[in-house]
Amino acid sequence: MTGLQRPFISDNLYRLLFLFLGIVYAFGLFVPLMDNDSAHHANIALHMHLTGDYASLVDYNGAYLDKPHLHFWLAAMAYKIFGVTGFAYKLPSLLFSILGVYSTYRLGKSLYNKETGKLAALILASSFSFILANNDVRMDAILTACIAFASWQLVDFIQWKKWINVAGAALGLALGFSTKGNIAVFVPAVGAFFYILYYKDWKIFINPKWLILILLFAIGIAPVVYCYYLQYNLHPEVVVRGKDHIDGVTFILFNQSVERFAGEMGHDARNDYFFFLHSFLWAFAPWSFIAYYALFLRLKNFLKRKDEWFTPGVIIVIIIVVSISGFKLPHYLNIVFPAASVLTASWLMQSGEKAVWLKPLQLGIAGILFAGLLVINFWAFPIKSYLIYAGLIITLALFMYSLRSVLLNRFQQSIVLSVAVMICVFFLLNTNFYPQLLRYQGGNNLAKMPTVVKGHINHDKIYVWKGFYSSSFEFYTSSLRKEIPDTAALTGDDNWLLYDIRDSDEILKAGYKRNQ
Repeated sequence: MTGLQRPFISDNLYRLLFLFLGIVYAFGLFVPLMDNDSAHHANIALHMHLTGDYASLVDYNGAYLDKPHLHFWLAAMAYKIFGVTGFAYKLPSLLFSILGVYSTYRLGKSLYNKETGKLAALILASSFSFILANNDVRMDAILTACIAFASWQLVDFIQWKKWINVAGAALGLALGFSTKGNIAVFVPAVGAFFYILYYKDWKIFINPKWLILILLFAIGIAPVVYCYYLQYNLHPEVVVRGKDHIDGVTFILFNQSVERFAGEMGHDARNDYFFFLHSFLWAFAPWSFIAYYALFLRLKNFLKRKDEWFTPGVIIVIIIVVSISGFKLPHYLNIVFPAASVLTASWLMQSGEKAVWLKPLQLGIAGILFAGLLVINFWAFPIKSYLIYAGLIITLALFMYSLRSVLLNRFQQSIVLSVAVMICVFFLLNTNFYPQLLRYQGGNNLAKMPTVVKGHINHDKIYVWKGFYSSSFEFYTSSLRKEIPDTAALTGDDNWLLYDIRDSDEILKAGYKRNQ
């Protein structure tokens, strides 16, 4: 593809922006895990680490039948190297995110040119939900990176038909499948299909190298499929969500994506068919309005075949598919971010300089974000550290530079200020807001109490009340959940019970007594 070839901004400025973003990402490694999917997934990996059973996925309810193993294997491996810490749990996602940013650069370069790829990488790295995925860590950072990598490799294979791209595409697809199932295969496959239609290279459909790609992919996913066979096919007595005799192989190869699409795993925003359209506005901030505009123009001229079909094909198909699914969560949008970043960058490089509204728009978005920062960091959770103030001054200086530098024109300023505001936002979120907010999360703070940390409480004597769990407590005490026995009250004075205060009456009625 052709496009603007001259340097958009200097390499030194790119390095400076990526350096600041990298520092912000690094601060997120030390934010305590949140008591939702993040701490929950960390405990599945913790079970592997403590028991040595890397084939089984087990959470507080027993067998965990939802997502594949790769994310948990990576976390468990990090525990062995760095110990059981939030840093260790989050590090693999950060490393994959770096791969995802680089892959997005290469995807943009292959579809357009080097400058478009560099800007696409910067857009992805500074988008709200992509940064958030490295703080509130689930599978999304790894999944997005695998999709970006596989997409890059497939585009290069379609262009050059090289064996190295066959192996690379198979690797990316297999790692993505091993992270979150078939969606990791579907997204790059949709993009590749539209790119072939755009290229009109019909002979590639019968290229025998596809068979090798499929074979390598099958070999790559074999460990995950085999583990599902071990945990479920060989153990029909295992019960998950009220069902036994589970065919684990069939589930991971076919049913996992179908059940999530049908809403059998939850009902979040089930009937909100515009959920992802409005969620995209904040998830891809501060680039979302530009992305929508670029997509509109691309669809308007779609049949003229002026530009590639990979990126709009991915965005439209995936948004439609996830919008009609029965289970919706905002972070599902991350899988289209590499394509959205390249599409946005391509429009900016080709036509953005002529858009007089671009800088006012991005300044308006920056103003909204700064207003939110003021509310949560100077009213709700005031900054208490001079070091944080010093860091804030430095990040604000970068923002002011983007506004006032005579070395940047208005177009360049609008891009740099967009990145700078995200650096400011997540610097304060990761150093001030989240650390203060999570002081109100009971589990991790209880785990840090001196009597727990210094071993005054025997972890083997800590029990959990029926139906109650605290993933963060279990993680930060490096212990497995032990539910209190149903048979009779425990004897002895050194037993401890973790429970919700609302269950106090039920506990007393069951015959358990509190030591005074």
